[in-house]
Amino acid sequence: MYWNKSCECMPREKLQELQLERLKEMVNRIYHDVPFYRNKFQEAGLVPEDVQELSDLQKLPFTTKVDLRDNYPYGLFAVPLEKIVRIHASSGTTGKPTVVGYTRKDITIWAEIMARSLVAAGADSHSVVQNAYGYGLFTGGLGVHYGAEMLGASIIPISGGNTDKQIMIMKDFGTTVLTCTPSYAIYLGDALKKKGIDPESLKLKVGVFGAEPWSDSMRKEIEKKLKIKAHDIYGLSEIMGPSVAIECEAQNGLHIWEDHFIPEIIDPVTLKVLPYGEQGELVITTITKEGIPLLRYQTHDITSINPEPCGCGRTHLRINRLQGRTDDMLIIRGVNVFPTQIESVLLELGEVEPHYQLIVRREGSLDTLEIKVELSEEMFSDKISNLEKLEKRIALRIHSTIGINAKIALVEPGSLPRAEGGKSQRVLDLRKI
Repeated sequence: MYWNKSCECMPREKLQELQLERLKEMVNRIYHDVPFYRNKFQEAGLVPEDVQELSDLQKLPFTTKVDLRDNYPYGLFAVPLEKIVRIHASSGTTGKPTVVGYTRKDITIWAEIMARSLVAAGADSHSVVQNAYGYGLFTGGLGVHYGAEMLGASIIPISGGNTDKQIMIMKDFGTTVLTCTPSYAIYLGDALKKKGIDPESLKLKVGVFGAEPWSDSMRKEIEKKLKIKAHDIYGLSEIMGPSVAIECEAQNGLHIWEDHFIPEIIDPVTLKVLPYGEQGELVITTITKEGIPLLRYQTHDITSINPEPCGCGRTHLRINRLQGRTDDMLIIRGVNVFPTQIESVLLELGEVEPHYQLIVRREGSLDTLEIKVELSEEMFSDKISNLEKLEKRIALRIHSTIGINAKIALVEPGSLPRAEGGKSQRVLDLRKI
């Protein structure tokens, strides 16, 4: 099934002609409307007319998350604020988010490619979609929501959490499509089992899962627990949100919608473009976005591009399952967590040493975060009751900063491992994904 067959199955030659036309227009627009990009082009001795073919994209400068933060909040917007109808934001290392804006046309395109993505995963206008992604500044909830509405499906905007209610609604409302993080899908499967509910007694058929890394073995576990077909979806707030790429029913890589995004794979060290099939960092250029068009945005996600034809008939390139990230960002229960956020909290408190270790585990189906923190010499000899109060203070501050609960373990001074340079080993990710 297709939502927009003429676009999804467009011949490659015609698709590349469309990409070039849209790339030229986008480059001309950011050069004239976004001072940041005009300065970048001038520093490189480039003008928009230097883009005459798709391969010329490689000449153009990159955009990074740091650029978004440095231009907080609206410095990279290409239209006046009165043209922006929605603002989303994602977490950042400094406490200030990276901000993205959408025009009416952007929202319409987002909904259209989300509708494409849902259909590619097996949904249709008769589907009942239970959307357990979070609503708010995070793009997940509203991204899926508007796509399902455009498709004509019945959307249940339940958001995340409240598992008992999720199960009740799943049963009573006849949910056929579940959208959430893969770890929460497994959690729901376990909850159904505890309640003695046979998944086959439900109408659930399809799951569309993203916002955190997961493996094929996790897919099999989800499909076994929920008796559904589980599909991977990819997106990031800076580019659009969920729906940048989706697994079709072949479940062999994620089609990236190339009439709106141009993907490249680069060597994260040399920044040179790599050929199809080689693994590296995914870079994406938005060629239709009006609010905040981004040129060669470095996602930090590690993958490769599969150019082989897909059995589903769609002609858009596929990216393979993500293998990790090039930066130090952790994704825990769908939330972006940076070690520097933790460090800032600890330094502000002043009662502990700036030596800490983040330990991420997957317990059952959910990710957990433990933070080991070295006490100062003065606090180490303090009363146990005072140390317990300090643990609670740290836990509250961490939750208010990153939005998830963490177990705090206070340890004696000098007990955490140091690297050769004298720094603590900051992250220990014990998840097997």
